[in-house]
Amino acid sequence: MSDAGAESLAEMLDERRHLLGIAMWLFDSAGTAEWLVQETYRRWYALGDDDRAGVLSPRAWLTRAAAEISLELLDPDRPRTAAPALPGPVHVPPPVLPSDAAAHDRATRRFAAACDAGDSAALAVLLANDAVVVCDGGGKVRAPVRPIRGAWEVARFVAALLSGRAGAVLAVEPVNGRTGLTLRRAGRAVAVATVSVAGTQVTAVWIVLNPDKLRSWHRGG
Repeated sequence: MSDAGAESLAEMLDERRHLLGIAMWLFDSAGTAEWLVQETYRRWYALGDDDRAGVLSPRAWLTRAAAEISLELLDPDRPRTAAPALPGPVHVPPPVLPSDAAAHDRATRRFAAACDAGDSAALAVLLANDAVVVCDGGGKVRAPVRPIRGAWEVARFVAALLSGRAGAVLAVEPVNGRTGLTLRRAGRAVAVATVSVAGTQVTAVWIVLNPDKLRSWHRGG
């Protein structure tokens, strides 16, 4: 399992809000707070895979990192550096042919129902054995660095991430011209996903978690 494990999206978002809260309390500047959080996650991703896997409490590690960065910013003798560029990977699924649209829609709706229920066993049945999930966190949430592979691993991860729990609402709606999924809390999009389908099985799941890319998906709460 990846560094984000099978934690729920609610937990990951709470982690980000926690870091932003620390930064806002110290600097009272939304711009500085966002930079600090982005730099905190940059340092997390700069760790090697083994180092990340060895962190027992990522939230505690990130909090300490945020505190260290805050001290660096508060030190008047330390030169400040520009915010690092952290472009998230762009993954574009292949287009769905019109003749395949109905089958894709049915598979997506079955997938969404299993996600909403948090039913990893039902999800595993819908997934191909070599299924893969790819997340784009843009360095702004603690999303997996590398694709997660295998039906059971993907099912476990997706069931925790996209379940309609903790005030989240999972909806099936058009995403880039195909049937997709959106997850919102209080009207704010926290994840948008599409799937690739072969026959009746889901072969790949593409999930956008980057807050910058989700703004256009917000709705009135």
